[in-house]
Amino acid sequence: MTGAPVLNQTHLFLPSKTPLGCPETSSRSKEQESLSLLKRCRNMEELKQVHARILKLGHFCDSFCAGNLVATSALSAWGSMDHACSIFQQINEPGTFVCNTMIKGHVKAMNWDKALLLYCEMLETGVEPDNFTYPVLLKACAWLLAIEEGMQIHGHILKLGLENDVFVQNSLISMYGKCGELELSCTVFEQMDQKSVASWSAIIAAHANLGMWCECLMLFGDMRRKGWRAEESTLVSVLSACTHLGALDLGRCSHGSLLRNISALNVIVQTSLIDMYAKCGCLEKGLCLFQKMTKKNQLSYTVMISGLAVHGHGRKALELFSAMLQEGLAPDAVAHLGVLSACNHAGLVDEGLRCFNRMKGEHKIQPTVQHYGCLVDLMGRAGMLKEALQLITSMPIRPNDVIWRSLLSACRVHKNLEIGEIAANMLFQLNSQNPGDYVVLSNMYAQAQRWDNMARTRTEMASKRLTQTPGISLVEVKRRVYKFVSQSHHQCDGVYKMVHQMEWQLRFEGYSADTSQVLLDVDEEEKRERLKYHSQKLAIAFALIHTSQGSPIRIVRNLRMCSDCHTYTKFVSMIYEREITVRDRNRFHHFKDGNCSCRDYW
Repeated sequence: MTGAPVLNQTHLFLPSKTPLGCPETSSRSKEQESLSLLKRCRNMEELKQVHARILKLGHFCDSFCAGNLVATSALSAWGSMDHACSIFQQINEPGTFVCNTMIKGHVKAMNWDKALLLYCEMLETGVEPDNFTYPVLLKACAWLLAIEEGMQIHGHILKLGLENDVFVQNSLISMYGKCGELELSCTVFEQMDQKSVASWSAIIAAHANLGMWCECLMLFGDMRRKGWRAEESTLVSVLSACTHLGALDLGRCSHGSLLRNISALNVIVQTSLIDMYAKCGCLEKGLCLFQKMTKKNQLSYTVMISGLAVHGHGRKALELFSAMLQEGLAPDAVAHLGVLSACNHAGLVDEGLRCFNRMKGEHKIQPTVQHYGCLVDLMGRAGMLKEALQLITSMPIRPNDVIWRSLLSACRVHKNLEIGEIAANMLFQLNSQNPGDYVVLSNMYAQAQRWDNMARTRTEMASKRLTQTPGISLVEVKRRVYKFVSQSHHQCDGVYKMVHQMEWQLRFEGYSADTSQVLLDVDEEEKRERLKYHSQKLAIAFALIHTSQGSPIRIVRNLRMCSDCHTYTKFVSMIYEREITVRDRNRFHHFKDGNCSCRDYW
């Protein structure tokens, strides 16, 4: 019986035991039978049969029956918004419940514009919205980034006196956050008399949306101190913050909270955990979680491929990409970017070129400027400067500053001034405001002893008043993240004493500062002093002071590591017997016993 269509379950149509002479009771009984059938519908065919029955019995005029028909069609996983719209248009005076259902159905079907238009129709026809109207309507505004409409709706909420409804308030926080209006999100949050877990989750997500990772963690700390237990969505935002800050210990705590509070982690959460571990320098744990996943999707593979890429495991990334194809999962543009990045960091030129051609030919994906940039960087690192220049000039899309800067950087490494000048001039034509472009070119002129050109380049840089972005390094110590800025003299005295002590020991072991990295017109002593206070060295000194002997050190940088810091950190790992992991703008470096995982190729 359970497998039969609902209208074939004939016991529902047996004569009613309702006494004769009570037509009202009989009609009500049949209406209840129709609603019971409606709840048991499993597809559109069955729904249409029940719809026909309701029309035949004359129950469609009943707003409750019509509303349930709309709800089943609009909100069921197998439903149809087109059918729901056709039913809705037949209702003479739809009430608040039916309109709310239709708005919810449009948002579920990602017809966000239609949801807003229906709300306007509600207002025009005099149907009064209620506290169930606004949460889903604000979600449509968030998806559309329709901040003006969202603010107008906020005004309607205030007029109707619904501003203290916790669900409406949470939706306002979320909407403002997704539209980038953090101040308004915070205002709504602070004015709440009674907050819920969802309120905290929304305000943390609002900060995460703008990349305010430290503030995310501070809010999470406040939430826990006030006795709230984080839900799944909150912990996903916290994991994102840990990922970007390299805060592994906090990420582990969040993982523990997830395991304690949630019986089964979904694919999105599992993928977020893999991403966090990989980007916090703990690749082995990320791989372990990936291998334990019972169900992997395209995003899971892409995140793991990218994780292997930034750690320099190019061959393993290619093997995983092949496994993804064997699973029947079609790679997208992001997956191919991860593979190209893996080839780039590992110096796999032929494999990278094959991947690029396969992406265009076999998978029919048009390369973006990021794909071309990866390929130019790959060829440039390998010394294929002419080929890289030829690729840039033949690109079907206009090369951006990142592509020309990659070529300029490669020319500096391989001392090719001719192509370097071409790359630099293209950057200047693009009105580059990056002082590093001028510094690299002037340094190349200095190495070629073309002093007039060097002076002219530096004069032009000075006339534009360009200043170098200061290097910043983050280090996690005892579950707190500390920030160090290059050349900053506002750090604690103990750090500077430790830096002096480290330098003395390093020199004794054979370290010599690479003053060619300081591209300023100062004497050698001043250059050595400037190198001494690079942010990475300050962060390492702080970690050596405040962590136990033998414990690992993890650092996140905002800029690419200079060769002097690279050599310096290799010496520190050997002398102080520490494993040091550094994540710069491009990849991870794992230092141990005086060696680096990149094998000096970065």
